[in-house]
Amino acid sequence: MTKCGIVALAGDPNAGKSTLFNALVGERLAITSPKPQTTRVPVHGLLSDDEVQLLLVDPAGLMTPAYALQSAMRRAAVQVVENADVVLQVHPLAAHPAPALERLLPEARSLPARRLIAYTKADLVPEGARPALGGDAVAVSAVSGEGVAALRERLRHAAPEGPFLYDPADVGTQPLRFFAAEFIREAVFAELRQELPYAVAVEIDAFREETSGVYIRATLAVERESQKPIVLGKGGRTIKAVGTAARERMAAFLDRPVHLDLWVTVWPKWRTDKARLARIGLPTPKGNG
Repeated sequence: MTKCGIVALAGDPNAGKSTLFNALVGERLAITSPKPQTTRVPVHGLLSDDEVQLLLVDPAGLMTPAYALQSAMRRAAVQVVENADVVLQVHPLAAHPAPALERLLPEARSLPARRLIAYTKADLVPEGARPALGGDAVAVSAVSGEGVAALRERLRHAAPEGPFLYDPADVGTQPLRFFAAEFIREAVFAELRQELPYAVAVEIDAFREETSGVYIRATLAVERESQKPIVLGKGGRTIKAVGTAARERMAAFLDRPVHLDLWVTVWPKWRTDKARLARIGLPTPKGNG
């Protein structure tokens, strides 16, 4: 009998959630950055063997929302946890103990009974300073690899019985256009400083597989005209650096040459615009003001 389960990662921003997600899946699907709150739309990754398939879902960190975009990100994260078979709570080991899941998600209608805690960044805590962990917790480091294999095994054991839902050869369930947009956003976070990356949205306008490779045309949207020159950079240097990093990342992911065409435009106040949020994958439920 096979096993198949949805595993939701849940934790505060900058707890190392996306880095751990990538380590578990074995592929850099989720974007990572020293800046917190880089994940917007939940990222799906698959971990399959002959007997068990896990769909790991990495949503945004559970921040206290300050505006509509963050409210939509938190709402999507809560829905991911509500729909999961297993919750993997992610919390830095140095900040042990982790808060109760119910305290992190007071608005959740229900929470899965199967839960594990991954205490991340274990490489930063000396062996002699580590707290004793309960049976539902594992200390992990995505940098050194400590505890990652043990955590995978714990997740496999926690998965419910059921048929596989996806092709075992796949590493993700979302379209390539989604990952193209995410890789561009990752490059934006690497190249731009301070708050501006949070004001940038990415929309894929064209994605064509051709004999010579893949053609991608993408729009980078900012909120104000004054932000466009910053994204472009002097002589177009910044947008070129973003394009180079994103193109290399996408070419490695697809194992094919990529031609990336980037444009910059203005979506006024898009972070508070429900229609714009829906276009980037964060729809507002009907009846939600």
